[in-house]
Amino acid sequence: MAEREARERIVEAADRLFYSRGIGRVGMDAVRDEAGVSLKAIYREFPSKEDLVLAVLARRHDVWVNGVEGAVGGIGDPRERMLAVYDYLASWFEEADFRGCGFINAFGELGGSSARVAELVREHKQSFQRYVDRLVADAGWPASVGPQLAILAEGAQTTAAIAGDAAAAAIAREAAATLIAANAPR
Repeated sequence: MAEREARERIVEAADRLFYSRGIGRVGMDAVRDEAGVSLKAIYREFPSKEDLVLAVLARRHDVWVNGVEGAVGGIGDPRERMLAVYDYLASWFEEADFRGCGFINAFGELGGSSARVAELVREHKQSFQRYVDRLVADAGWPASVGPQLAILAEGAQTTAAIAGDAAAAAIAREAAATLIAANAPR
């Protein structure tokens, strides 16, 4: 098996396990079994579990960015572009294995003990904030609307995970529509 293929299998396996069980409950033996590679191969690619967690989060960041940008990309109307973010959330929340935001989950488990994980989580969240801010600026809405819209999306993720109810996306979308209407250029 090529090194790149092994690395991808390890990261994908760890992602599935960490997301479904929690990082602290998954040992490297479980990752080995799920990925179908040796422990030696895992440690060659990832000298520590923290390194593997960081690789999983980097993968999740790419999936998130591609998903959000894909949902928004083909839409011309600024209002609908912003609301498409919440539509993306709705489809994600309905996935059978949805357990909330992997970044929030990782921060909850490791943010206090791993500066590297905390930093990567913060960068991911800041990246989303910058993306929403760009959508807001492109639409001509006041800059203060960006953080408000982003926090609606963040809150929907947490609420959907805890409540086990995908309706949080629709509620956040409705609140976003109200916020947009109240701040639309006149």
